Amino acid sequence: MAKKLFNCISAKQFDRELLLELFVLADKIRVICKTKKGADFLGNLLSHKRATLFFEQPSTRTFLSFNNACQILGIKTSDIRNITDLSVSKGESIEDTLKTIHSYSDLLIIRHRNESIASNISDIFQNSDKPIPVINAGSGSDEHPTQALLDVYTIYRAFNGKIKGKCIALIGDLKRSRTIRSLIYTLTNFEISKYILISPDELKAPDDLIKYFNYNCITYLESNKLNDISEADIIYSTRIQDEYDVNNESKFIDYTKYYINKENINLIGKNSIILHPLPRRLELSTDIDSDPRAWYWKQEVNGLWIRTALLAYIFDVGKSISKYYKNKASKR
Repeated sequence: MAKKLFNCISAKQFDRELLLELFVLADKIRVICKTKKGADFLGNLLSHKRATLFFEQPSTRTFLSFNNACQILGIKTSDIRNITDLSVSKGESIEDTLKTIHSYSDLLIIRHRNESIASNISDIFQNSDKPIPVINAGSGSDEHPTQALLDVYTIYRAFNGKIKGKCIALIGDLKRSRTIRSLIYTLTNFEISKYILISPDELKAPDDLIKYFNYNCITYLESNKLNDISEADIIYSTRIQDEYDVNNESKFIDYTKYYINKENINLIGKNSIILHPLPRRLELSTDIDSDPRAWYWKQEVNGLWIRTALLAYIFDVGKSISKYYKNKASKR
């Protein structure tokens, strides 16, 4: 039986059994949602629950997918996206603000530049008289566990569940990308054959990730050459994370060497896939959007379904969904 997940703080919480359970559940939800009757069924499952989406950092896809995932399951939502609207602008501590949010919520989904806030507040909530789940929707440059969920779910769908033995190339700002770190932790469950870490020298994978590879006996190659993507089954491109600059240092880095476009896309195998956590800049040209290897917009849509599955799992309605799916499938 998969480990029961109450809070979702780190991708290290995911084991293979849990991931596969979530993938199957997401597949069922997306089928059920195709009919009004099915959508109405899902919409009644958690109509007694309320969630607060607290996004201190900018977000388009994560915010919208979580907000819509809540709506699919009937969860009522409140959102906070402008920190200046809160009493922290009057000097209140972020912990007191979150305790207030806790009073009105059955779930907190939080994105914050403070790398430890999701973990810290989940401990406070767990030890309160009303424990509620906390989902980390991005913690500074550290982790983004639900992005890893949709990334691996996309890989799972692209290769019909056969992930073992695949080679993945991670390209770009490996030093400060929270999606890269969470993706590596999650893919550890699927026996990836090799990681190719392609980046400018200034943005190489940090020491903690290299230590993680070495400790877990994971095969990897560090490179500053885009040509090394040719052996990869999965290409994962990322933008430069210049929001974490201290002295505008990113503008002095030649990132153009890591752009993927029509001129070099043939470096990529015909059966490989290209992923990107988005938002993108020039590192992934719009000219290749129609290429069958370009899976990043499918990846984006998958975020809605896997996050809906995660909410269903956390609130323990997965069995009800599976039962409904089975009954409807038997009548088709």
